Amino acid sequence: MELHALTQEGATEVVPLPGDPFPQGATWTGSATNFSIFAAGAEAVELCLFDSPGDVRESARVRLRERTNDLWHGCLPHVRPGQLYGYRVHGPYEPAAGLRFNPNKVLLDPYAKAIGRELCWDDSVFGYTIGSPDGDLSFDERDSAAFAPLAVVTDATFDWRGDEPPRVPWHQSIIYETHVRGLTMRHPGVPENLRGTYAGLASDPVIDHLQRLGVTAVELMPVHYFLDDRHLVDRGLRNYWGYNTLAYFAPHPLYASREHPFGVVAEFREMVRRLHAAGIEVILDVVYNHTAEGNEMGPTLSFRGIDNLAYYRTVPDDPRYYMDYTGCGNTLNMVHPHSLQVLMDSLRYWVTEMHVDGFRFDLAAALARELDEVNQLGAFFDTIYQDPTLAAVKLIAEPWDLGPDGYQVGRFPANWTEWNGRYRDTIRKFWRGEMGLHADVATRLGGSADLYEQAGRLRSSSINFVTAHDGFTLADLVAYDGKHNEANLDDNRDGSDDNASWNCGAEGPTDDPAIQQLRWRQMRNFLTTLLLSQGVPMICGGDEIARSQRGNNNGYCQDNEITWYDWDLNEEQRAFFGLACRLVRYRREHPTFSRRTFRDEDPDAPPAETIRWLRSDGQPMREEDWEDGGWMRTLGMLLLGDAPEIRDSQGQRVADDDFFVLLNAYHEPVKFRVPEQLRDRPWRVAFDTARPELVPDKERLRKSGLARLEGRSMMVLRRAR
Repeated sequence: MELHALTQEGATEVVPLPGDPFPQGATWTGSATNFSIFAAGAEAVELCLFDSPGDVRESARVRLRERTNDLWHGCLPHVRPGQLYGYRVHGPYEPAAGLRFNPNKVLLDPYAKAIGRELCWDDSVFGYTIGSPDGDLSFDERDSAAFAPLAVVTDATFDWRGDEPPRVPWHQSIIYETHVRGLTMRHPGVPENLRGTYAGLASDPVIDHLQRLGVTAVELMPVHYFLDDRHLVDRGLRNYWGYNTLAYFAPHPLYASREHPFGVVAEFREMVRRLHAAGIEVILDVVYNHTAEGNEMGPTLSFRGIDNLAYYRTVPDDPRYYMDYTGCGNTLNMVHPHSLQVLMDSLRYWVTEMHVDGFRFDLAAALARELDEVNQLGAFFDTIYQDPTLAAVKLIAEPWDLGPDGYQVGRFPANWTEWNGRYRDTIRKFWRGEMGLHADVATRLGGSADLYEQAGRLRSSSINFVTAHDGFTLADLVAYDGKHNEANLDDNRDGSDDNASWNCGAEGPTDDPAIQQLRWRQMRNFLTTLLLSQGVPMICGGDEIARSQRGNNNGYCQDNEITWYDWDLNEEQRAFFGLACRLVRYRREHPTFSRRTFRDEDPDAPPAETIRWLRSDGQPMREEDWEDGGWMRTLGMLLLGDAPEIRDSQGQRVADDDFFVLLNAYHEPVKFRVPEQLRDRPWRVAFDTARPELVPDKERLRKSGLARLEGRSMMVLRRAR
């Protein structure tokens, strides 16, 4: 009997072959499909087969009779790629004990490689009866088959055409954080049918923009299949950011120009291949800390109904409730070996089968929690460190969560890099004009040695950023004192206070030319500081063209022109983009700005002062200047090009030119003096944020060694060797 022909009323029961427990998920062998799913607490598992996305119930049910080490499995010879499927899992429904089995609910395979039908919100997808006085303790008997998301059997075949990852060394990396949809939805050069898609991101106009800018990697906000929260849908909004994952192996269908699930997977792979051919790596922002099922009042769509206690951290003395270190209702149970296995299998899949180059882990501290404490020697880190596939890819931590002692910047293992929130906060405060920051500013510009050097880590462990998706854009950072999230329909209560912002004299848009000029200068200060600091710079997508979100610093639910990049650039925006391109090119041409280590890699070499810090009078910063110089808002960073830690991509020592980076966060002009002993060769002005039209390295500094910095400006001097 061919299963795809079963259309009679009532589901037909089919007896499968025993099959194999591994690999998990649905695996097409060329002649049959093997199904395997973990459900330790289950009493029975049924595979449900659907003929089409519009089916209100399954056409066949297949009871998986084989159980090997809590993996239920079976093989069906007549099931081929394209088959839609889900599961029903039988077991006790005792929410007070953390058991939430309900066979009335069709469940998505945690190992689904593609989505054949997306969720349609309905009360029947909840395991309890909504509106019942017993709340989540009640049991809902309605069938969710017509509304539940479904997986589809896939064929892994793809012609990668000799794809090779760029393998850019960490210290030479420049990251561009962006959104598949937001980047391309309004781009005039992208065909309309490709806007907002993987194909659109890999189109010639977008790749040309990325190459002109000079970034080495795109960090894509979540592309794993995620849900639009029901409360957002009810208000006419969407989960634009995507931090609401339900399937860790499946690319999000909305971001594909093709409707067929096979086409979605192929389009993602083609995007990766085209970006690699352009020399650009692909890093995925992944959300393994929680799922879209939320807390005890959330729906039963997958993990909760398959094995709630295995997948989620529950309150030790009251497993009805969930430990919530994420602010999203639940936390995945990385203490359980199977949950850890799902995470590891997912990571390996995206590296081996989808060819991505690395991952940025959302709220990574939550993954390291064993019991209540963040344990950097925990199973999650040990497993990744020992995995030969994953140890070689780029690993970025968002090093905090919402639990106790959740701020873990500087505490991750040696093979990790981290979003450096201290860099962001310090640089914002400095350019805002706050005093007493000299020591902290110098530390951040130099690669945050206080966080990484003593642990034997590298300068490139620090992912430096001033803005990111969460918070103000760069243009809004200098234009608003407070958030304007009214469009989120939450009375402007959501989002962070972002109190390091500064409106430069007026709130929001203004026609005052003096204020406009100051805002552009501040933006140039931020961008120049970011791209010439030690560490790995991360540009928030759209900042290079000064995009605005109209003061909305929490655009998570705005899938519209508030968050989509506007490519209709005015003269000032085009000039700003030109500066961004020059700065990135300058950084890539001069390895002194991207030193790998804090010291000479030769263990026998004597310690050397490779970055010098000077006052505006050209004298070295003294101890009392660091301690009592709170009145000063100027600082000079001298970078000598013969420093022993300047290395090329092969690890060989190279010599560079000398650079003198001058910062003036004071509102009045100041004169900086180059030390007399450094005037034996001429210095040229590479950048001056007060004069954006300046041609790099053309203007020579006067023989007196005096450089005039306008108020709130930054200058970079270069001396050729």
